[in-house]
Amino acid sequence: MGTQYLIDSNAVIDYLSGKLPPNGMTFMDGIVNEVPKVSVITKIEVLGYNAPPTAYQLLADFMNDSDILELAEPVVNQTIDLRKQYKIKLPDAIIAATALVHGFELVSRNTSDLKNISGLTVIDPHSL
Repeated sequence: MGTQYLIDSNAVIDYLSGKLPPNGMTFMDGIVNEVPKVSVITKIEVLGYNAPPTAYQLLADFMNDSDILELAEPVVNQTIDLRKQYKIKLPDAIIAATALVHGFELVSRNTSDLKNISGLTVIDPHSL
């Protein structure tokens, strides 16, 4: 099956708005051509953004085509552990915990908050 990826909110928005460098866009195309995987937190963050109607439709269509990973008990417990160990915002902790629990690499530009989390691989599509 190969490496699987969880896409963070900032990577979804940067990808759909075409703000990634060419290598980042190509990398994301490969992930998105499969079924993209996102945390329920990413769905809340992305669709909670007050975008113009056409942009909102693009975001909504992306979410409809994605596998939304819910807040299951193992993710909740991992989030608690991360919050105890690292100074990290709750949404970031939930997204990181989701990636860890499911064994996914995380695609995010938020490397500064996430880089020190043990066992988590973070790929910044802006630096590919």
